[in-house]
Amino acid sequence: MELSKRLSISYYKNIATLNDEHQVYLVQHQETKKIFIKKKLYVYNTNIYLQLQATPIEGIPQIIELYEDDSSLTVIEEYISGETLQDKIDARSLVQSDITYYIKELCKILSRLHNLNPPIIHRDIKPSNIIIAPYNRVVLLDFNAAKYFTDIKLPDTVLLGTQGYAAPEQYGFGSSTQQTDIYAIGVLLRELASSLEIQTHGFDDLIVKCTQINPSDRFMSVSELGKKLRTEPAGSFLQIELWKSLIPPGFRTRALWRMALGTIGYVLIFFLSLTLEIENVAGTILWVDRIFCLLMLLCIVFTGTNYLNMQRIIPLCKHKSRIIHYLGIIILDIMFISILTVFIIIIEAFL
Repeated sequence: MELSKRLSISYYKNIATLNDEHQVYLVQHQETKKIFIKKKLYVYNTNIYLQLQATPIEGIPQIIELYEDDSSLTVIEEYISGETLQDKIDARSLVQSDITYYIKELCKILSRLHNLNPPIIHRDIKPSNIIIAPYNRVVLLDFNAAKYFTDIKLPDTVLLGTQGYAAPEQYGFGSSTQQTDIYAIGVLLRELASSLEIQTHGFDDLIVKCTQINPSDRFMSVSELGKKLRTEPAGSFLQIELWKSLIPPGFRTRALWRMALGTIGYVLIFFLSLTLEIENVAGTILWVDRIFCLLMLLCIVFTGTNYLNMQRIIPLCKHKSRIIHYLGIIILDIMFISILTVFIIIIEAFL
């Protein structure tokens, strides 16, 4: 059995080093040519990785292969592309509605872990362990510090986790529970909020509740925390958030190359649409057709880039499969263009 596992692992060849210190590599399967992540762990709970492999959980990279020798565990897992929350903090690209969404999604992932039998406590929630994948999908990484929750109240004897995010009980002042992850969410929430260009106190009460020294004074579950998160910011911040949400695709990240490409793209769309000539069509009807063409092209751009979160209308747009995701966008385009067509027909009927 060990020989077959070792042979299976040997099919994955290193193509890049992602973290030399922690032995994390980008690998490629020699037969399928698919890309994966390979990790070599020296501190871990084998049973947790075996359970995650046997019962994949949405929001967690799928475990593909496991191989354990005398002193380490080699893990081959799904490769997730995207930015970490640490990247977004460093770029100061977050707005308050982003934070609310990401924390709510993180609570859903942790709720799935905490509702297992026995529950799994992650114990290392931090910005670098959370990836924002394409289509705004939140993914939680790194389970080498995770442990099972037990009703036997034995204090944690070894600090596993990250200083600053680890709850007091991880330092030997108690045993890790679901509230241990809630403490780390509170610290994470504080760091995310402090990265905002315009400071807000909208998360203060949640942060205080999450980071209580006594675990029993924190939220009883991540589901309770998720429900407490406000879906919309209040006051003047709402106006700022609304204004930022209206910035067109290509200009929201403020990256110069994207803004340059966006400017060229929009100029071409407007030029091609507003100079369109149609045989035997002139006057007002021609301008109606030109505007229809302009709106149709903008619709394709906006749906493809999920402007104003348009893709939420079609659930297929949020699917992990790229084929199904793009199928959802095509359906969304057809729906919007059909509505535009009906309006244009009605308008031209009155002209």
